[in-house]
Amino acid sequence: MAEASPTDSQSESGRLDAAADQAIAACGGDLRSTIRALILVNEFLEYELQTKVSQGYTRGVRHGRFNTYSG
Repeated sequence: MAEASPTDSQSESGRLDAAADQAIAACGGDLRSTIRALILVNEFLEYELQTKVSQGYTRGVRHGRFNTYSG
């Protein structure tokens, strides 16, 4: 795995700092509200991902795309 150059990591750090500042500003400067909002968004995205993976897997099984081992 290639390592990021110092300028890449600095620009990534700056991007993350800007995103954090935007999230805090969107919550009126209240850090607790910001953290709660980020946790909520993360839980929503995890749910969405889990739902999409489950639907894709069941669709594949239903159409015979996945071979199941039956012993």
